[in-house]
Order: sequence, then C-alpha cells, then structure tokens
Amino acid sequence: MENHLQTQDWGLGLKEKHLIIAGPCSAETPEQIEKICLDMKEANMVPDVFRAGIWKPRTRPGSFEGIGEIGLTWMEIVRHHLNVPITTEVGNTAHVESALKHGVDILWIGARTTVNPFAVQEIADALKGVDIPVMVKNPMNPDLELWRGALERLQTVGINKLAAIHRGFSDAYDKRFRNKPNWSMPMHLKRIWKGMQVINDPSHIVGNREGLLETAQRAVNFGLDGLMIETHHDPDNAWSDAKQQVTPRRLREIIDSIDFKKPLEAEQPSEKLQDLRRAVDHIDDQLLDLLAERFAIIDQIGDHKREHNLTVFQAERWKAVMDSRTQKGIEKNLSEKFMKELLYCIHEESVKRQEKKLREDVSVKKSV
Repeated sequence: MENHLQTQDWGLGLKEKHLIIAGPCSAETPEQIEKICLDMKEANMVPDVFRAGIWKPRTRPGSFEGIGEIGLTWMEIVRHHLNVPITTEVGNTAHVESALKHGVDILWIGARTTVNPFAVQEIADALKGVDIPVMVKNPMNPDLELWRGALERLQTVGINKLAAIHRGFSDAYDKRFRNKPNWSMPMHLKRIWKGMQVINDPSHIVGNREGLLETAQRAVNFGLDGLMIETHHDPDNAWSDAKQQVTPRRLREIIDSIDFKKPLEAEQPSEKLQDLRRAVDHIDDQLLDLLAERFAIIDQIGDHKREHNLTVFQAERWKAVMDSRTQKGIEKNLSEKFMKELLYCIHEESVKRQEKKLREDVSVKKSV
C-alpha cells in the first residue's frame, strides 16, 4: 500500500530548492550560538533552517547529554542574527512540551527514538492538534517499515507537514562509514510515500569532515531533497561529534561544490530518455524470460536430486559458479560486489526451489 502526502514547503521553498539545514551538533553556550551565527553571516552561508541539539541521547551514561531546556532560550540569538526557523530533536513528551513552549519551529525525531514505536506514539500523542513540521530520522537498523510506521503515527494524529531524514544505518562490519548509507532505503521510502521529502544527513553517515562532500553529492544524485550538515565555529573543540562538524566557511565551500540536480519528477522526460527507458523495459522482459527458463531447469535438477537422494547444497559446485560467474561479470564491466549479490540472490532462490522438491518427496512418503 502506498502512502500519499501533499508536497509542502512549510514556507521554506522546499518545493523549489534543496533544503539546507545547518548548525551545531549540540548547543553549548550562548556565546557559541552567537559565534556560529556571525560566522555564517560572514561566510554568506545562512542556512534555510538552523539546527541545534538540546537533548543528546548517548549510548553510555557520563557523556555530554545536552545542555537541556536552558539552551532553547538561546535560540532567540539565531532569530536575531539569521531570522531563520529553528529545529531540534525531541525524544519524549517532556521534550516536546519544552520545545513548543519556547517556540521551536520544526521538530525532529532521532534514530534511537524511531526504533521504539511506544516512544514515537507518545511524541505523536503530545503533538495532537499542533500544526508543526516534524522530521523523522531513519531507525538505526535498516527497517523501512519501522521508519514508515513512525511517520504514519504522526500523520494519524494530524501532523501533515512531514519529512524524513536519512542518516544511515548501523553496520558492525562496514567501517567505511559511521552509519552505512544503504541508499536504496530512502529511495524506497520516496517511492511508496508519494510527496515525502527526504533530507540527507551526511554528517552522521560518514562521521568525519573529509567524506562530507562526496556523500552529500551522492545524496543529491540519488534525488534526495536536502542536506543537514553539522556546523560549528570551532569544530575541534565541540562538546559532541567534533570529528564530523565543519566551520561555516567550509560548509559554504561544500555547498558551492555540489552539483545540484533537478528532480526528474519536476521535468517532462525528453523523447530520448523515453526511448532509452523503453529499451531498458525490453531488456528487462528478456531477463525475466531467461530467469524463468533458468529456474525451470533448476526445478529439473531438484527432481533429479530427489530421485537420487542427493542433498540440495553442494559447496564445490556453488564455489565454482560464484567464482566463474563473478569473473565473467567483471570482464563485462560489472562490479564484483554487484555480481556476488546477484549470484547470492539467484542461488538462494535455487536452493529454496530444490529444497521444496525434496519436501514434496517427504510428503508423498508420509501419505503412503
């Protein structure tokens, strides 16, 4: 089932341009907030929305967990110098009440909260009857339905100004990222939820300054709708997430270096693009026919193994197929990673079909 959301710009021009959200990981002092604002003005890098963490969920106690409600009073400094909306993260009902009391313009729900439907529902209930934009970060694990469900809980209580934030997913094995981007997730969300805007958070994906530009450009290439980049006047001495924050001047350089793309949804496809798509459709039909033919042969192999009392999985054969097909794919300019993932999917389906044949044999024997 697809969701639908009327595209809204919240008065920020979100329909016409990529939204830029910037500010420190954490509000630390009023002097820090003022210095960041002044440096943003000097660098000609006033964001569309200013972000600042007030409450910071931490894995272990004892770390800096945010300055608390007092930091919300400092947001008037931002309004005075920059005159832009303010956004902060809320993790419970008390946070919501404090943020609303101090006039925060946009709220966001963090990844650690999104994983807990009870917590999201409490926040949603606290916002019932309130007309305020809310952004929802993806859950820490790559669970599209959990992400979608959090957004639906907010919509159910009447929050219609919604956006998602893609900040990557925990991966214990891929050390290239702080949080692995898994780009298919935000694209699937945009596909199933028409009109949903997805903001990319490259700061939390890469976890360092050096990779921000590359990840931000990829987000734009994939059709995401904006960027949230942590920005501090003195990143090395930030109280939290120091390695991934940049100065306003560096943020200006990053934004200027990005080749922003126009979304295809806003453009009428050219005849050439339509011809190329039709060619892809034709090839896809051929691929599906070949896969159907391949699996018909796999079914015959399953029959043979059943008749001769053979096991489904044969390690040497699987290794030979994986190695030879991967090499052939590489020679045809296909990546090794893609080939291995493709072959793994095909192999899994083949094993399932053959195992089904063996189970049919067991069922026949039981019935006899």
